[in-house]
Amino acid sequence: MQDMQLLKEGLSLMALGMGFVFVFLTLLVIVTTLMSRFIARFFPEPVAPAPSPGAATSRPAQDNDSMVAIAAAVHRYRRRRR
Repeated sequence: MQDMQLLKEGLSLMALGMGFVFVFLTLLVIVTTLMSRFIARFFPEPVAPAPSPGAATSRPAQDNDSMVAIAAAVHRYRRRRR
């Protein structure tokens, strides 16, 4: 009879532990969701101004030395992989 009582205590302890973890994770999700809504409501993202349709998008000038180094690295990689 003692084995059965020990098994029941083990199962009840397991259920209590799993219940505690489930409740904790549920509360964590709820609190995180509420904090996210609070932040979004009281501290909204700044709206970026829309670019004017006549403005041309310019590529940033790249350093010539960087381009040479990248081209050399790609050439060396391709030569080794043949």
